[in-house]
Amino acid sequence: MLGGSRLLLAGLWLLGSFSCLRGDAGGYRRKVTLQSVPGSNSSSANLLHVRAVGRNDTLHYVWSSIGAPTVLLLYSRSQSSALRVNWTKLLSASPAGAIWIEPPSSVVYATAVVFTKVFEYSGANVSALSKGQEEPFYPPYDLADFSWQSVNHTVNQTALTAKFQGVNTSDPGGTLGNGTISFQVTAYEQGGRDGPLPRLLHTANSSKVEFIMDHVAPRGNSSRFMLEVVTVEEKGGRKKLQSVRSIDDEYTPTIFEMAQLVSEPRNDSIGPSFFQWKTTAYGSREASRENAIRCRYHPLQTANRTLPEPSIAHAYFGEGLGRSHHIAAINISFGGEDGEVYAEMGYLSWSALLGFGPPPKDAFSPLVMAIVAVALGAPVVLLLAGGLVVLFARRKRHSQYEPIN
Repeated sequence: MLGGSRLLLAGLWLLGSFSCLRGDAGGYRRKVTLQSVPGSNSSSANLLHVRAVGRNDTLHYVWSSIGAPTVLLLYSRSQSSALRVNWTKLLSASPAGAIWIEPPSSVVYATAVVFTKVFEYSGANVSALSKGQEEPFYPPYDLADFSWQSVNHTVNQTALTAKFQGVNTSDPGGTLGNGTISFQVTAYEQGGRDGPLPRLLHTANSSKVEFIMDHVAPRGNSSRFMLEVVTVEEKGGRKKLQSVRSIDDEYTPTIFEMAQLVSEPRNDSIGPSFFQWKTTAYGSREASRENAIRCRYHPLQTANRTLPEPSIAHAYFGEGLGRSHHIAAINISFGGEDGEVYAEMGYLSWSALLGFGPPPKDAFSPLVMAIVAVALGAPVVLLLAGGLVVLFARRKRHSQYEPIN
């Protein structure tokens, strides 16, 4: 009986491990290219194009540090659709129409995500922040005022990554110190899960952005930071803020919540777009549970929102952006009353996923399911085996009696 139980345990463990390996293999695959768009004489006028070609469509992610850091997400029904840029117009005071996809009629859905400002506030009075009071805030860092290094030097076409790194040149007081703010972009050819924490689950229809603050000098003893994110939806569409909770923290220890902005799908064939993150950041390049930083998100703001200029969103959507599109903003803050990780390490990293279709949803891995099956199945097996032993013992005892003639 004991030997049989051990065999059952070993078999279920091997089955779970094999299934886990198969689950990580991914399925649908796109042909992805990531390259800097040439044509600008300015090293800080960066334009990065991620082109992901599928069976009958193409996803275009256009990243830029011209003005506020922005990414355009464009869904095209053509495998041969291509990005076009009029650099002279793009860098002018009226950039409307400077960016488009050829042929224009192939684009059936377009949205944008803009990273506008970084706020710094006093963590000694976090309750005031939750009530919407402005007293704890220092003057914000406007990311449109930053000077960005050339993205050319960071493009890795093998790993499909690139990095926008900026410094605040408009700050005469030097409050940023020698620190930098960066946005690292990662594209994916197929579904899978990142190795480093927070180990986001991604699909072939998504990309990742990592917001990094490196040695930005705090202006107070209890400083916390907050990133403002603005989204743009075409007329008739809008984003919804959702919280997805789970009892499973297998992939991101101690984190049980996923937050996401999801657009209303235009029709069944296109599906929604999403911007998704786990409610944690990290205070070291080697992310771990020990240097986790609490991450909060605040209510989605939709009333009377406008998109600050300049941004490549104006170059693609045109001059009527504020009137013909739905604009929403959300603030994501890092840190709370429970730690001073950033002050100690001088580093903060927060990751988010963006893309098309239903947002990826974490589920119990096959390995965990196998362990649960063992935990629930082993007692049943032992009970059945014990019952059989008792039954055979009784039959043997009765068989020892001789019949009386």
